[in-house]
Amino acid sequence: MELLSIDFLGRPLRLEGSMAGWQQLFWNNTLVSQINADADHTNQHIHQFELSNGEEVIQCRVEVSLSWQPFLIEYRLCANEQLIADGSRNTKDIEQQTPVAPPSPERKFSLIGLASLGMKLLKSAKVIKGILAAASLAAYSWLFSVQFALALVACLVFHEYGHIRAMKYFGMKTKGIYLIPFLGGLALSDEKINTRWQDVVISIMGPFFGLIMSLICTLAYWATGEMFFAGLAVFNALLNLFNLLPILPLDGGHVLKSISFSMNSIVGISLCALAAVGGVMLSYSLGLALFGFLLIMGSIEILIEWKYRHNSHLLPLDRYGQIVSFVWYVGLVGALVAIIWYFAGTGNAMLGLPLKVLGS
Repeated sequence: MELLSIDFLGRPLRLEGSMAGWQQLFWNNTLVSQINADADHTNQHIHQFELSNGEEVIQCRVEVSLSWQPFLIEYRLCANEQLIADGSRNTKDIEQQTPVAPPSPERKFSLIGLASLGMKLLKSAKVIKGILAAASLAAYSWLFSVQFALALVACLVFHEYGHIRAMKYFGMKTKGIYLIPFLGGLALSDEKINTRWQDVVISIMGPFFGLIMSLICTLAYWATGEMFFAGLAVFNALLNLFNLLPILPLDGGHVLKSISFSMNSIVGISLCALAAVGGVMLSYSLGLALFGFLLIMGSIEILIEWKYRHNSHLLPLDRYGQIVSFVWYVGLVGALVAIIWYFAGTGNAMLGLPLKVLGS
């Protein structure tokens, strides 16, 4: 990932590195110094190189003190023993940066690549949003009823709006919400994230907004006694709980990936693999072909993440971030289950159906 980008002697100086210990220093996009990965690496690193302007040779020295958890990099840039620049960068700086040279992993044909190409085509015309929304409403109306379809679309939009708000919080430009018939919705942005914390927050804010909507519907049910609000509250809770399953590309899978790959790469692939196995068992027991398809897509993403783990441009979560993410995730799951459990206790057969789904 890109650790530092600064002007040095009239040209851009860029430092890239990973938790494995390797570092590469580029001056004017030319590699001038490199430190290989070492299991016994320390936090102190020194890069030395020479530059020539045709008349004199300039002895350059870059001193780096790097801590990953919590993230902090302190640097000193010297030329011929003269201090040129010094300073430090923390997690906030990484979140707000626009990488000069974003990683470009090897491109191969895959379902994810095909889906990405499809979404780029969709983003080329704003009218597609309206067409997809109308198609979704028509599809759900055909399967259920117009009233239920409107409620379902409202749930999906509110969920995706949570993702949009999180993206805007991090200063990302958004492309809006796309409703995909029978698949749900997507909140899109052309900008890339820089940290695992951004991935956690953006992923979990969708289900978090879903929880807020279920709570609002619960209050409306208490105030009016209308079963419509009760049904909407419990169905929306089930919808967002499903989205929190720790399987990619669902939101819960992104949270699991960010936490586990921040701990250790082996831990990360192990936890994701266990989640994938659990997903296979669940899809087999429930006969969910679509769920199995999502599981395949998520497994491909896990393999890609593992292959390029040492070249990841994402700043990992520190210990505090890992704990906060885990507690937030577990608390959110618990709150959604509590809503489902509460309405199942009302004695209404329809309101108890989501709990039976969980129990199965």
